[in-house]
Amino acid sequence: MSGRTGINVGLMGLGVVGGGVASALLQDPSTVTARVGIPVNLRRVLVRDRSRPRDIELPPGMLTANAEDILDDPDIDILIEVMGGSDPAAAYFRRALSSGKHVVSANKEVMAKEGADLMALARANHVSLLFEASVGGGIPIVGCLMNELAANDVYSIRTIINGTTNFILTRMAHQRTAFADALSEAQGLGYAEADPTNDVEGIDAAYKLTVLATLAYGCRFSPDDVFRQGISALEPQDFRYAEEFGYAIKSLAIADQNGEQVQLRVYPALVPFDNMLANVNGVYNAVEVHGSLCGQVLFHGMGAGRGPTTSAVLGDLVETARLVRDSAVPGGPRELSQHLGVRPIDALRTRYYIRLIVADQAGVLAQIARALGDEDISIASVLQKDADAETQSAEIVIMTHPALESSVQQALLTIGRLDPVRRVGNMLRIEE
Repeated sequence: MSGRTGINVGLMGLGVVGGGVASALLQDPSTVTARVGIPVNLRRVLVRDRSRPRDIELPPGMLTANAEDILDDPDIDILIEVMGGSDPAAAYFRRALSSGKHVVSANKEVMAKEGADLMALARANHVSLLFEASVGGGIPIVGCLMNELAANDVYSIRTIINGTTNFILTRMAHQRTAFADALSEAQGLGYAEADPTNDVEGIDAAYKLTVLATLAYGCRFSPDDVFRQGISALEPQDFRYAEEFGYAIKSLAIADQNGEQVQLRVYPALVPFDNMLANVNGVYNAVEVHGSLCGQVLFHGMGAGRGPTTSAVLGDLVETARLVRDSAVPGGPRELSQHLGVRPIDALRTRYYIRLIVADQAGVLAQIARALGDEDISIASVLQKDADAETQSAEIVIMTHPALESSVQQALLTIGRLDPVRRVGNMLRIEE
């Protein structure tokens, strides 16, 4: 052990997670100190507005609105960033790493968009960049992909990694509430933001999936590589019909390798009730990894919130502080040496759930079956539901055998133009 008597930390962000980190380091520092062996001192905290009331009292002079007070302080060894967003956080990362500071972050957007370059910068400057809290809250999936599972060829990653959407879908499934009502409840409980777009449109999950895929496959990926579909088009009857067929509806983020290509996709899908992911409810997250040596392993836990995310940040802080304590050179994040292509969503082959609102008249199903058959799509089962005498309409629910995504999309265009078809209610993929 070196002769150091303490390690200094600069914290950027004092929101839900930042407040948890600050509380741990100021009000109950004994746990972190015991794990590191010497004191870990919170030296400065960056906020946007110093005058804003806060639920934590900081020592005089610790609070600053000037990033340079942390970035240019030679006595600060470790930067903890929990601000969120890519700008200006990414610039702060680069300055800190280039000046020899270690970085701990919970920022999935920065790591998804610029993680490959930042990891290379950390290696070049012989400093550590850890970001366990960027995916899955308290679920230790990032570290496992970088370390414990590093000897595996990863065949696939199947995840539920957005607690807001999982809460909404759980409410819609169990209470048959409409999407808007379930979203309003999530906002009232603090699970959803006032602007929920990042969550309900799959943007947040796409960021996290990009981070996981980059680590799992040792290859540069971008959020733009992820096919993304949100959950706002789901209706209560979709959950009822899925249940009749033996499925739950979950918003999945999936990466899988096929030859020299990886396919990345985020969308609501039907999952069989006997699959473990079908039983992940509320704000919980789960990550299922299928590896060449480990087989299928499932990580399950709280995916967000002050406690779980603070836990992940402090875990990375302890690991980093030990390196500083010992004046050790970190092994560095995995070098991204693989060169894999991105497989387009049109090449997906799976089963499909299709719900149609049609005129309640003879011969409609025959026309629909013909349109599907013309695209080499065979029907596995059909339900006709909820005939409405007033509008003379009915719902037809079709489950297909495995088919090509591009063929299904073309068939739906044809079906949508049929005279008896009032509208295509929904199309969902089935993940067995």
